[in-house]
Amino acid sequence: MKPIVAKKLGRRFAEVQAVESLTFEVDEGEIFGLVGPDGAGKTTTMRLLTSILEPSGGEAWVAGRHIVREAEAVKGEIGYMSQRFGLYGDLTVQENIDFYADIYDVPRRGRAERIERLLSFSNLGPFRRRQAAALSGGMKQKLGLACALVHTPRVLLLDEPTNGVDPVSRRDFWRLLYQLLRQRVTIFISTAYLDEAERCARIALISNGRLLALGTPDEVKRLMRGTILEVRCGDARQARSLLLKEIPQARVGFFGDRLHVTASAEASERHIMDVLSSGGVQLQSIRPVEPSLEDVFISEIETRRQGAQA
Repeated sequence: MKPIVAKKLGRRFAEVQAVESLTFEVDEGEIFGLVGPDGAGKTTTMRLLTSILEPSGGEAWVAGRHIVREAEAVKGEIGYMSQRFGLYGDLTVQENIDFYADIYDVPRRGRAERIERLLSFSNLGPFRRRQAAALSGGMKQKLGLACALVHTPRVLLLDEPTNGVDPVSRRDFWRLLYQLLRQRVTIFISTAYLDEAERCARIALISNGRLLALGTPDEVKRLMRGTILEVRCGDARQARSLLLKEIPQARVGFFGDRLHVTASAEASERHIMDVLSSGGVQLQSIRPVEPSLEDVFISEIETRRQGAQA
């Protein structure tokens, strides 16, 4: 059995369906990304897979263990970092790792060598005597990762581990994850950052607890309906307002200092140029580009919303 298998997995809280009928599988030794905005159901899915919550419907297996019938066994097979990982600020780096080693009953024989490798792997060796509360955000995440790995788990589940971390620390954290792949560790990571989704072998896009798309980043991009036109102009905000007013059917979004417009019969290249020209916006360039994951995500949400309204 694959390291993670979910079949029609769901969870309801009173009247709120937080996760609805999620079905996916994760291969051994890959990074699989659960991608969506805040409130999409990412954390609830994580808590289901880690046996913290019981599903309202469907079932799942993690590391070959059923998340309900073998809940305690699941917890022993995985490493888990929640959004607010439970580091102890008044303990040092070394003491935090020692504490988690005790929790997971890591054998005394070979424990010291294992911890030394983790300190080296995370570049925390020089800071082993520093209290966790005095670490930077990026270093705290590295310490959390080291604690989650101390018992050599087969499957690592990370709930938005780089949220609020600076770009350099995010890059370093991903470098550590890639190193873990060499040890055939299976990594299941949730993120709201679409640039991080590009780093995953496969991704699942979710919104409102529902699966929108599943596949490699390139496969998901090919789901895009229509052509994306990149518009460069003098005033992107004014241009967007004009386009939405004159072409209400158009999908127009900011992409850095540019606009991405989904081309259609109404939002043709010529029509866009005419609207901007008549509105006094200086057009610098307009050209078709490969859709981003953000374009696909917005397109899928809009398509489903229109289908629901119909």
